Amino acid sequence: MTTPHTLPPDGSHPAARSPWPYPRWIAHRGAGKLAPENTLAAFRHGAAHGYRMYECDAKLSADGVVFLLHDDTLERTSNGHGVAGEQPWVALSQLDAGSWHSRGHAGEPLPTLEAVARFCQANHHALNIEIKPTTGTELATGRAVAQAVLRLWNLPPNGSPTLPDGLPAPLLTSFQPEALAGAQAVAPGVRRGLLLESLWTGWRDTAIRLGCEAVVCDQVLWDATTVAQVRQADMRCLAYTVNEPAAAQRLVDLGLDGIITDRVDLFPSD
Repeated sequence: MTTPHTLPPDGSHPAARSPWPYPRWIAHRGAGKLAPENTLAAFRHGAAHGYRMYECDAKLSADGVVFLLHDDTLERTSNGHGVAGEQPWVALSQLDAGSWHSRGHAGEPLPTLEAVARFCQANHHALNIEIKPTTGTELATGRAVAQAVLRLWNLPPNGSPTLPDGLPAPLLTSFQPEALAGAQAVAPGVRRGLLLESLWTGWRDTAIRLGCEAVVCDQVLWDATTVAQVRQADMRCLAYTVNEPAAAQRLVDLGLDGIITDRVDLFPSD
C-alpha cells in the first residue's frame, strides 16, 4: 500500500479558492498522546518527529488571558479543580499539567497562547487554534482569540492569511458558530474552519455564512458526497483524529487537505 503521506490528492476534485499553505499532516494537541496535551512539551515532541503544524485548544481565563486547555474543567489534565474559565490566570499558571501523563512531565505548566506563538514563530511552524470556549463565553472567546492572533503574529487590524515572512497565519476553527462569528468580526482576513462531529442541518450554509475556508469533520463523516459538497463551496476538507493507516489512506484517496493525528510517531510529516 502506498503510504498515506506520499499518495497525491485525487485530481478529480476541483481546486479550492486559493493555494492551501498548510501541511497535510497536523499534530493533534501538539503530539497526540505521546506528551501531555496542549503543553509546550507536546509541541516540542511533535517538532522532534518532524511536524510543522499543530492543533491546539484555546480558551479564556476569568481575567481574559488566552491559554491552552481542551476541557471545560481542570481535573483530567492537571492537578487543578473546577471550571478553568472561572479562574484567574495567576492561579491557572501554577498548576501541574504534566504529571497526569507521566513522571517525566511532572510540573509542566499550562501554556498561554503567547508562549505557543513564540515557539511556532521561532521554528517557522504553523498552527491550528481550535477556539474552545467555556460554555456561555462563545462570542467573547472567539473575539479574544482573534485579537490575540492579530497581536502575537503582528497582523494588520483586519487580519491577513499570510505573514510577512511567508508563513501562514493560524487557522482558527471551532465547533461553535458563535465563536467563529466573533473571530470573523475581529479578524476577517484570518482563515477560519467549521468543526463538525455530525452533519447537522445547515452546516454547509453556516460555514459559507461565516466565511470559512475549511470544514473540519470527524473522519467518519467524509465520503465522496461530503467532499463534493465542500469543494463546490470553494472550501477545504480536513479530518480529525486519524490514527490508523487504513483510515488515513481512505482520506488521502478522497483528496483531503488536512489530517489531524495523534500518531506523530506513525505518520511522517509532509
